[in-house]
Amino acid sequence: MRTRIAAVMMTVAGITGLTAAPAMAATATSEPGTTACTTVLNRPCVSPQVDGEGIVGVAQVVADPAQLTIVRVEVRTQAAWGSPWETAASAVTVRLGSAKAVTPRVTTTDLRMICATAGPALDTAKQVTTCTGPF
Repeated sequence: MRTRIAAVMMTVAGITGLTAAPAMAATATSEPGTTACTTVLNRPCVSPQVDGEGIVGVAQVVADPAQLTIVRVEVRTQAAWGSPWETAASAVTVRLGSAKAVTPRVTTTDLRMICATAGPALDTAKQVTTCTGPF
């Protein structure tokens, strides 16, 4: 059941994100220890880094070099199925052009999800939020 709900959530988020911002696809290069993903202009690319010591949420966004850009990333946890998602760690970066944010490490056995919001810092209507499926 969780898998079906997560699949529906990801599909809706993907459709919403693609219709909300202009799509200029490019392949992102990844640093050691990060997951490579396809980036879309002003749409965050989320990659959790999980190891034996915990989880770190990483989000990056590709933007016009002259644009003031914000990227916000959160590690969210859920203590029990159906309970609310709570933010366990977060990070925000604001800068001109492309940006990246990395959360502090979170150690938990609860269900986790990484969410990121990114886009033009001065135009919240053009900011896009994307999340991983629960894991």
